[in-house]
Amino acid sequence: MSHRFSAIRAAWTGSTVLAAAATFGFAAPAAAQDGASAEDEGQLATIIVTANRREENLQDVPVSADILDQERIGAVFSAAADITALAGTAPGLNVESSNGRVAPRFYIRGLGNTDFDLAASQPVSVLLDDVVLENVTLKSFPVFDVERVEILRGPQGTLFGRNTPAGAVKVTSIKPSHDFSANGSLSYGSYDTISVGGAIGGSLVQDKIAVRIAAQLQHRADWIDNGFTGVDNALGGYNDFAVRGQLLFTPTERSSILAAVNYRNLDGSSTFFRANVLGRTTAQPTNTNELNNNYDRDRVFYDAGGGNLADYEQVGLTLTGAYEFDGATLTSITSYWTSEGSSRGDVDGGNLVTGPGFIPFPSDTQDSIDLEQFTQEIRLASTTDGPLSWQIGGFYFSSDFDVTTVGFTFPPPVTVNHTNDAWALFGQVTYQLTDTLRATGGIRYTDDEKDFVVLSGAAPQPRSVGDDQFDWDLSLFADLSEDASVYVKAANSFRGPTIQGRDVAFFSAPSVAQSENITSYEAGFKTELADRRVRLNGAVYYYTVEDPQFTAVGGAGNLVQLINANKGEGYGFELDSAFQITPRLLVTLGVAYNNTEIQDPNLAVGICAQCTVTDPTRVISGTRRAFIDGNPFPNAPEWSGDLTARYGIPVGNSGEFYIFTDWVYLGETNFLLYESAEFNAGSRFEGGLKVGYAGNNGQWEVAAFARNITDEDNVLGVVDFNNNTAFVNEPRVIGAMVSFKY
Repeated sequence: MSHRFSAIRAAWTGSTVLAAAATFGFAAPAAAQDGASAEDEGQLATIIVTANRREENLQDVPVSADILDQERIGAVFSAAADITALAGTAPGLNVESSNGRVAPRFYIRGLGNTDFDLAASQPVSVLLDDVVLENVTLKSFPVFDVERVEILRGPQGTLFGRNTPAGAVKVTSIKPSHDFSANGSLSYGSYDTISVGGAIGGSLVQDKIAVRIAAQLQHRADWIDNGFTGVDNALGGYNDFAVRGQLLFTPTERSSILAAVNYRNLDGSSTFFRANVLGRTTAQPTNTNELNNNYDRDRVFYDAGGGNLADYEQVGLTLTGAYEFDGATLTSITSYWTSEGSSRGDVDGGNLVTGPGFIPFPSDTQDSIDLEQFTQEIRLASTTDGPLSWQIGGFYFSSDFDVTTVGFTFPPPVTVNHTNDAWALFGQVTYQLTDTLRATGGIRYTDDEKDFVVLSGAAPQPRSVGDDQFDWDLSLFADLSEDASVYVKAANSFRGPTIQGRDVAFFSAPSVAQSENITSYEAGFKTELADRRVRLNGAVYYYTVEDPQFTAVGGAGNLVQLINANKGEGYGFELDSAFQITPRLLVTLGVAYNNTEIQDPNLAVGICAQCTVTDPTRVISGTRRAFIDGNPFPNAPEWSGDLTARYGIPVGNSGEFYIFTDWVYLGETNFLLYESAEFNAGSRFEGGLKVGYAGNNGQWEVAAFARNITDEDNVLGVVDFNNNTAFVNEPRVIGAMVSFKY
C-alpha cells in the first residue's frame, strides 16, 4: 500500500485501542428505544428525513422515501454483511456487486448501471454525512454506528447533484455529544462469522469540545472448498475493519466545527463465480434460469484467481463548519477521500480440465485502483419562521484515479487514468401559499468535465468529454387534515457523460456515453391514522430518460461497452406502511411496482457465448447481436417489497423479551440488456430473525439471530462472455450476540 496511509495509521493507533476497549464492555442501545415515549402510548415514532438538507418530519416532505432505523440496520448487518445487504430493504431499491465487498451497484426505480469496472458511473448517489462517495469502491464503506439510512427515490439533482437521476442513499452517523456514552456488541455465528463493534464518546471540555470514536470488525473464516486442488475450507474468509473518529468544537453558541476521520482496511474475498450453474446439463437438458447440478454452495473448482482475494484501504477526512447568523446558517463541508486496493477473481468460474461444464478459455483477472477525491460544498440556508424559506449554495468535485487491469494468462497489464472536475451552483425556495398549501422549487447548474488517458500497456488513446446543464424540481404539498396530505412533484436531472477504458486491456478502443437526462413526474400521499397507530405513505410515478446510459457487459467478445439508447421509460408505485397494532407489536410493510422499458428499435448488443437468446438477433459486422428494444432495464425487478415485525413482552419493571423478523422480496429480474432463457432470476426472498432479552431498560442485551434463515440459494448476477456463470447470495448464518451500553 502507498506510504500516504502510514501517518494516518499512526494517528489512529491510540483511538483504535480506545474504541476496542469500549467494544467488549458496552453496547449500542436497542433501536427499539427510539421514540420510546410514543411507543409507551401505543403510537408510531416520528421519522426524521433530510431530503431538503435539514431535519424534517417525513410526513411533511414531498418525497418518496424509506428510512432504516438503528434496529433494522443492526439486524441487516448482524451476520457481518456488507452494504449489498441493503438490497430490498426499501421497496424499489436493489444493490449487488460482482466485486465482493467492494464496488457495489445501486438501483432505484430500475435505474442503475451494471458496469463492473472500478471506473463505473452510477445514477444513484451514496452520501456519508452529506459527503458524496462517488467512486464505486467508496460506496462500499461499511455501515456502522449510524443514526439512520435514508433511501430517497426519484431525481435528487437540485440539492445533492453528482449523478442522482435515480435517487440517493444517505447514511448519517451518530454525532458527538457532551453526554458520556459507551457501547459495544459482540456476535458469533456460522462459518466462524464474528462481528465486533463499539463506540465511546463524551465531553472533553464541557460545552466546548466533544468526541466520539466508533469501530467495527467483521470476520469470517474460509468456508468454501476448492474441488480442483482438493483443499477444504480454502476460500471465502475476510477481515473488514473500520473506525470513525469525530471531534466537535463549539467555540460559541452560534458556531460549530466538526472534524471526522473515517478509515477502513479490508482483507477479504472477491466474488465467487460458479461455472455453468445455469442452463442445461446431462441430467437437466432444458434451457433454464434454475441452478443446476453443477452448483454447490460450499465448493468451487478453481485453478486460478490467486484465492479470489480483495485487499483495500480507504481513508476519509471531513471538516464541517457552521455559523448561525440572524436569520440564516452558513455551512461548509470540506472532504478528502482516498481508496487504494485490488481484487482478483477466477472469472471463468472453474478450470479447463474438470469444468464444471464446458469452459472454452481461462479468465483470471485482477483490477486495482489508486484514487483521490476532493469535495467542497458551501450553502446558506434561512432559519426564519415566516412563510418563506430558502437555501443557496455552491459545490466543487474533483477526482483523480488510476485503474490497472491484469490478466494473469491474458491480457497483459494495462493502467489507465481517469480525472473528473465538476462544479455547481444551486438554490431552493419554499413558500407557504396558504395555511394548507406550500410550493417548493429548486434549480442547479452543473459543469462536468472528464478526461481519460492510457498510462501504460497500450497507446495513450486520450478522451475528453464534458457537459453543462440545469437540473430543476417543482412540488406542491397540500395538507388535507392534521393527519393527511398529498403532493405532486416534477423534476429533471442528468448524469454527465462517461468514459470507459477497460477494453483497452483487450485491444479495443475506449467507449464513451453522452449525458442522460431524466424527467420525472410523481404524485403521492402521506397519512397517519388511528391516533398515529397507522402510517400509510404512497406515491405513483412516471419518468422518461433521454439518451439513457447503459453498459453492454461481456458477451462473447468479452467487452465492456458504454452505449446510449434512444430513450427509456419507467412507471410504477411505492407504498410504505407501519402498523402499531398494540403498544408492543409493530409491523411495517412496503411494496413497489416498477415497469421499465428500453425504447430504441435500432440498438443491438453483443450476446453470450453459450446461452439461449430470446431476443431477435442478426449478424452485424461479423458478430451476432441481439436487438433489445422493449426489454426491461437490467437488474430492475418489477415487484419488490419488505416486511418487518417486532413484538416485545415486558419482564418485571425494566426487562423485555422480544422477537424481531425482517423479510425482503425481489421479483423476476433480467440481469443483462438482452433477454435469454438463462440469465434472469425468478422471484427471490430472504428473511432474518432475532430473538432476545434486553435488561435494565435496554442497557444490556443477549440474543440469537439468523440471516437468510430459510437458506435460499438466490442468483444475484451472471457472467456471460465465457460460459453460463453466475454468483449467488450469502449463506444462512445462525448465531448469538451480546451487547451492553452505558
